[in-house]
Amino acid sequence: MSVLVKTILLLTASNFFMLCAWYLHLKWLDQKHWYIAAMVSWGIAFFEYNFHIPANRIGSQELSLTQLQIIQIGISLLLFIPFSLFVMNKPIKLDYIWAAICLVGAAFFIFRK
Repeated sequence: MSVLVKTILLLTASNFFMLCAWYLHLKWLDQKHWYIAAMVSWGIAFFEYNFHIPANRIGSQELSLTQLQIIQIGISLLLFIPFSLFVMNKPIKLDYIWAAICLVGAAFFIFRK
């Protein structure tokens, strides 16, 4: 498996846990004190880091820091849209599409030879 594929898979898993850590407390722990939500989120973020750190270490073998960040942001947006729709029951705005187009443009400029 290539470095790029490994990096993307690990960053995808990392982003899944990141979204859960950052936003699920708004749905499931909204009646709890903030510090309880923070502790639960930190526990979930532990798993995020267990995927994110290896992704960056593996990816840095062939990718620049900027390329790693653009991949991270792109995956984050791609996962955020279904997470927002299906988990948080929030509608998608046209601005999300425009943001995705901007990220495709950013990826083009960062990855072109």
